[in-house]
Amino acid sequence: MPRSSDMRSRCALPAFLLTVALCSTWTAPRSCAAEKPAAETPAAAADGWIPLFNGKNLDGWVPKITGYPLGENFGNTFRVEDGLLTVAYDGYDQFDRRFGHLFYRQPFSNYRLRIEYRFIGEQAPGGPGWALRNSGVMLHGQTPESMKQDQDFPASIEVQFLGGSGTGDRPTANLCTPGTHVVLDGQLTKRHCTSSTSKTYHGDQWVTVEVEVRGGKTIRHLMEGKVVLEYTEPQLDDGTLLTGGSISLQAESHPIQFRRVELKKLPAEEAE
Repeated sequence: MPRSSDMRSRCALPAFLLTVALCSTWTAPRSCAAEKPAAETPAAAADGWIPLFNGKNLDGWVPKITGYPLGENFGNTFRVEDGLLTVAYDGYDQFDRRFGHLFYRQPFSNYRLRIEYRFIGEQAPGGPGWALRNSGVMLHGQTPESMKQDQDFPASIEVQFLGGSGTGDRPTANLCTPGTHVVLDGQLTKRHCTSSTSKTYHGDQWVTVEVEVRGGKTIRHLMEGKVVLEYTEPQLDDGTLLTGGSISLQAESHPIQFRRVELKKLPAEEAE
């Protein structure tokens, strides 16, 4: 996502409509924290981790690409190749601001998320400069059904993935806030993006990022087992607290692959 506040108006629904969409679509309480029964979730491993990506296909996921209706996977943008969830642009002549998000089928509230990713290849022709080796995962997001057809980004909390350019510092696991705000160091912050303290990851190496999400209280970004960014009280622009929501993977014009997307639910008492 662009590291500037001018994108906020392109992705944020009017506060009242967004609040209605977030809650009514899920048939959930006003807190929007409800989760579907465990029977609808893939089986957890012995250590409690649930694979959201099965390594075979996109079952359980639905694409939403700017300018296209929900479910239309323009250009076969999201695909599985050699067991990897791949975001590719060989079906595009020009990127033409066709930002994409691949939504998981159910919302979550209190959990730990672990993702392995790597940037590959060249950016799509016409991709914006800021999107070079740039992607991310959106948390506490609005439902895909509530997005407008021409909406670029879901209102959400973004854990931004950045790849190094080969020289200089470019941290990953940053924070961006399309249609949202957070409290950082005790102060409500309205800036669009905040850098983490992670190191830079150059080249096409695999990178593992973890996120600890505790409802509407605390969100922590971790790299190599260390917290690199922490904030509290995720909320919509109008101040409505976000205690849960959708999870989606981004397509912002640079090819990226994911070989692991998994989640561990946190017990209610641990999430307090």
